[in-house]
Amino acid sequence: MGKSRGARAMLLVTGGAGFIGSNVVASLNESGRADIVVSDRLGCEDKWRNLAKRELADVVPPEDLFRWLDGRKLDAVIHLGAISDTTARDADLVVESNFRLSLRLLDWCAQTRTPFIYASSAATYGDGAQGFDDDESLPALRRLRPLNLYGWSKHLFDLAVMARLGRCEPMPPQWVGLKFFNVFGPNEYHKGEMMSLIAKRFDDARNGATVRLFKSHREGIADGDQRRDFIYVDDAVAVLRWFLDSPRVSGLFNVGTGAARSFRDTITAVFRALGREPAIAYVDMPEAIREQYQYFTQGSVEKLRRVGYNGGFTPLETAVERYVTGFLDRPDRYR
Repeated sequence: MGKSRGARAMLLVTGGAGFIGSNVVASLNESGRADIVVSDRLGCEDKWRNLAKRELADVVPPEDLFRWLDGRKLDAVIHLGAISDTTARDADLVVESNFRLSLRLLDWCAQTRTPFIYASSAATYGDGAQGFDDDESLPALRRLRPLNLYGWSKHLFDLAVMARLGRCEPMPPQWVGLKFFNVFGPNEYHKGEMMSLIAKRFDDARNGATVRLFKSHREGIADGDQRRDFIYVDDAVAVLRWFLDSPRVSGLFNVGTGAARSFRDTITAVFRALGREPAIAYVDMPEAIREQYQYFTQGSVEKLRRVGYNGGFTPLETAVERYVTGFLDRPDRYR
């Protein structure tokens, strides 16, 4: 290790300018913490606006992160940085960013005895054939078959963490993997096609246009009744903050509501929040994605409850109204 930088400890949030990361930073600021270091790339567009209202100790480019970490003392590492585009095709880049960098951070946290909280993903569950239980045992994890490169990269890291634990190799004093389901809320606007359907279709709904949803191509499931476990970002952040305040708890956990809702329900809630009657049309799903399309996701939250988390989850209609009236339907949409 390098020369000590002093006794003052800080929190590191990788991906802190991203969607969930910037909401974590906002929550920490609101609780009185300004000793937060963000590691992220801001780029040339408006991603910086996710942090424009925040107070930070430093912003470190990912390529400088490990030089910056040398000799540091941190209260915790919250590792949310990743290539999160589910259509990403550059496998070498995704593995480097989502897997190898995560391993290096895990090593650093083990060596320095620093708590480590990282983002996994519900994408690790693939088509859901093995269910959505957050069983962290290696046999259970090895049965999962992610459908895309992003999900596989997150799964690969989950496997590596559990294999290391099984071999009794050095681990951080606390390690937590969070399998985020369909998170939505403010500051997701830089994500383009990876934004929630709420954000993508809001302007259409506000402008009086008809919102188009996919038809169902599966017998027994109505058009628009494809379902996801939608969770408001405030609730996802509350779960993460609880783990940060519960250093004795480690493991791999789902972060969802445990209640799947349909895309039709979601868009109907947007129209209702605007005081409009729903105008929804159904269009054919492109043939290229029909075979891989997920019709249902729902994360079990029983394990989260068993370790002591007793926070509630905002009902879909309430969360959508909060998002629409508090952010999307305002000139300044940022938190």
